[in-house]
Amino acid sequence: MRSIGEMARDSGLGVSALRFYDRAGVLVPAWVDPVSGYRWYEPGQLEEARLLARLRRAGMPLADIRLVLAGWSGADTGLVRKLLTAHLRRLEQGLSDARGEFSALRALLDQRENVMTSLRTAAVHLSVAAPELAAVLDTVRFAASTDPELPMLGGVLFDIEGESLHAVATDRYRMAVARTGAAGHGGSRVQVVVPAPLVDAMRPLLDGDGAVGLSVDGDRVTLEAGERQVAGRCLGHDFPDYRRLLPRAGGRRAVVEVAAFRQALETGPVRSGEAGAPDLSVLKVEDDDTVTLCADADGDDGPNRVAVNREFLLAALGAGGRDRLVLELGAPTAPIAIRRPDDEDTCSLVMPVRLEN
Repeated sequence: MRSIGEMARDSGLGVSALRFYDRAGVLVPAWVDPVSGYRWYEPGQLEEARLLARLRRAGMPLADIRLVLAGWSGADTGLVRKLLTAHLRRLEQGLSDARGEFSALRALLDQRENVMTSLRTAAVHLSVAAPELAAVLDTVRFAASTDPELPMLGGVLFDIEGESLHAVATDRYRMAVARTGAAGHGGSRVQVVVPAPLVDAMRPLLDGDGAVGLSVDGDRVTLEAGERQVAGRCLGHDFPDYRRLLPRAGGRRAVVEVAAFRQALETGPVRSGEAGAPDLSVLKVEDDDTVTLCADADGDDGPNRVAVNREFLLAALGAGGRDRLVLELGAPTAPIAIRRPDDEDTCSLVMPVRLEN
């Protein structure tokens, strides 16, 4: 007999996926321990699980997967072949439809004026307190993307408006926003995306207590701290409108002691994903507004539980810069917000991960 962990390792299906397909009646374990509830599979079920993993990766509907598995070992493979052919035809038609929609979207983009151009051309000279700018960069830097396919996310957005400087970074799965005051501008909005290596070069210049000078001139940004200076070109891309992505305050809130919560995450239960997938922590806000970590044996996934990439959540807690932070959890599909109790303008968002299938 194979344990569920061994089955997950050898089949390409995660442990959570195996549980889902058991509940759905698609791949039922040969035996379930009546005391522990632990699932065990016969050796012959490995081929079935591998087949299921292939069908799942191909995006076949669950109803068709049931029929394919039921007819796979039979002498007459006609039904299986017809189901595979029909699904491939659906995928090809869907791809054709998607290409048509994307062509229309590209045409609309080509027709639009680049309203962001004016946000990158104005010259700006600011004075910012070094400790505050350092804290801002420390808060958002962890969320910058390293994906070469999305170069516009490979840095930190400096959004300057009036006497405020917002710094923003996102890699699609998480986002961090922080704000500090800035003197010397007071004018219209200016945005530049500072590449991550330049942000890292700026950080050592912010180790003092005084003010530093931040200048933006076209596509060039300069940071001056006394006689030290670092400068470079900004990314020539528009950053997404992060304000549309910020969640409204709401959901269930819980204040956590960061040190204790970090230790609980590092040592507590996790859901191991498929090969190469991250470990997930499943959070639940209790009725008394405390957060607990749910173990796999806690039962089926309820609507008040949210799964999150554990590594991403730990990074957000580390960048929070406070001994206590507020976790804001809404629906299982809504981002988890990590806020400072004393600063609503600074927060991190971490996208949830679907638990089922």
